[in-house]
Amino acid sequence: MRIIQSPVTLAELRQIAAHGFGNMVKAVVDVEKKIMAIDAELHADEEAYLLEQGSLQADLWGINLYPDEQEENFIEFDSMINLRPSQDNRSRSVQDPALQKKIVAIVTQLVTK
Repeated sequence: MRIIQSPVTLAELRQIAAHGFGNMVKAVVDVEKKIMAIDAELHADEEAYLLEQGSLQADLWGINLYPDEQEENFIEFDSMINLRPSQDNRSRSVQDPALQKKIVAIVTQLVTK
């Protein structure tokens, strides 16, 4: 597991996926610090790691990255850690379109071709 603060390449994500889920990399994005944790079996493990590093629970959102997909299929907003009734997010998805845009912007900065 590692924290991504500077860009990682799609080739690196493909390698991580190949050693894990095959075509997907789980990630947790800190929308305030503009970083993400990757390379764990569970979003909850990445979430815990970021919390240990000083992130706030309310800022962490779980996603899945598909390095071989393009555009809207590259990021999937699906994780158990996203179930947050207290933040008006009542599903595994990230329901707020503005928050989704923020996550996409962060991932776009942290993942290069």
